[in-house]
Formats: sequence, C-alpha cells, structure tokens
Amino acid sequence: MRRLLQVALAALALALLPPLGGGAVRAQDGAETLAAIRADIAALLSRVRALQAELSGGGTGTAAADSGSVLDRVAAMEAELVRLTAATEALENRINRIVADGTNRLGDLEFRVCEIEPGCDIAALGATPPLGGEAPAAPVAAPAPAAGSGGAQLAVGEQADFDRARAAYDAGDWAGAAGLFLTFTETYSGGPLYGQAHYWRGEALARQGDTAGAARAFLESFSGAPQGPLAADALFRLGQSLAQLGQIQEACLALAEVPFRFGSSPRAAEADAERRLLACP
Repeated sequence: MRRLLQVALAALALALLPPLGGGAVRAQDGAETLAAIRADIAALLSRVRALQAELSGGGTGTAAADSGSVLDRVAAMEAELVRLTAATEALENRINRIVADGTNRLGDLEFRVCEIEPGCDIAALGATPPLGGEAPAAPVAAPAPAAGSGGAQLAVGEQADFDRARAAYDAGDWAGAAGLFLTFTETYSGGPLYGQAHYWRGEALARQGDTAGAARAFLESFSGAPQGPLAADALFRLGQSLAQLGQIQEACLALAEVPFRFGSSPRAAEADAERRLLACP
C-alpha cells in the first residue's frame, strides 16, 4: 500500500517532478513541467522560423556578414528543440508508467477492501479509472473558480447539497447523512468536494458500526483527493478501520503513510501512537 500511495501522489502532483536542466521555462516551484516544455518548443519554433525568413529574404553586405552568427543561433535553437522534444517524450512515458502502475495497485486495494466488506459485489467493481482521470483530447479553458472552492468550480447546487448532508451528520442522523453523502458523490463525481463527501460518509458509516463500509469510503476519499484538506484524516481513519477489521498488516502500512506524507498534520502523531498500539514493525 505504501508504494501505491506514493505512486498515486506522484501521478497527481506533476509539478513536483525533478527539473531536467537546460534553458526550459520553469514552473514557480522550480520543476520543469510538460506545459513549460511545450511552451519552450513553441517559442523556439517561432524564433527558428523568424531567423530562417531573415536568411532567405535576400541579403545585403551587412546581412552576409551577420549570417554566420544567425546560423549559429538557428543551430543552437534546433539543438535545444531536439532536447526539449526528447524531454517531453521521456516525461510522458514516465507519467504513463506511473499512472498504469498506480491504477493497478489501487484497483488491487479496492478489490481487497471489497472482499472484507459485507455485501460488496466484486464483479460489480469494474475497471479502476486511471489515476488523474482520462487525458483530455485537447486543452479546455478552465472556468472561473467559485468563491471558497479552493480554485475549482462548484456545480450549481453542489455546496447546498453538501451542506445539507453535513447538517444531517451534525444532527446525529448517521443513516441520513450517509445516504445524502452517497448521493452527493454520485451526483458530483470528481467535484471539488468529492473527497470530503466520501470522508464524512465514512464517518457516518463508522458511527453506525459499518466498519467495512467506512474503510471503503475512507479509501475512496483519499484516492479521490490525495492532497485534499481531509487527505491525512482519511488515510488515518482508513488505517484505524482496517485494524478494527483485523487487517493489521494493511493497517500498519496505511498508518505509516500518514507521517510520511503529512508530517506536519496532527494526524501524524496519532498515526504513530496507533502503530505502537498495534505493535507495527
């Protein structure tokens, strides 16, 4: 599970990829992303075309004198273009491997959780969606973010439906809250509140004594938003739930991931304490 969680986070955080060197455009955190590389390629192509037009436009004596330096600049930019193209292909291949491996491991974990969850139909699980979602066919302009949505757009009625489910939870209506949060995740799948809805559904199920169902909800919460505001809580509660189900080895692995990924979270110390109680290696 540790490798699964590391791979999942690596696939969904491309901004953390190590820099490849050279003169490519850099993201704010210093990493060279695919978008930055492609921007470099576009800029270089434009400059190469401009210089080639300058050379083919018919020259005076001055142009002839400068042609050597212009040709050198063209050659240098073409070499950089080759490097950037190779870097793009290498990054794409690496990302594809990470996504494929992480998706397979996440599917295996979902299968194992389903095995211990009463009433879970393994045949109905289907194929695990690729980590990070399907790649878009073409770039699409992002809509303006809604206020308070953390940079992502909320659908019409999404916040109101989430608040209604949370109100049921706060009122102690565990069954009603679990049902409302389940409906929410089906209605707004992949939305900015998707991971939080699964987390609170897990808490509502745990209150009703449905530990296996809660474990699956916590897993879906973390896998759906591995860097979300409740990611550390979901991972910690997944470990606790697995321990209650007697899956000690899996529980220890999940709990060990909390301080590894979220060292500054209060859940990190709680996870260490829980591992000591379980006598984790």
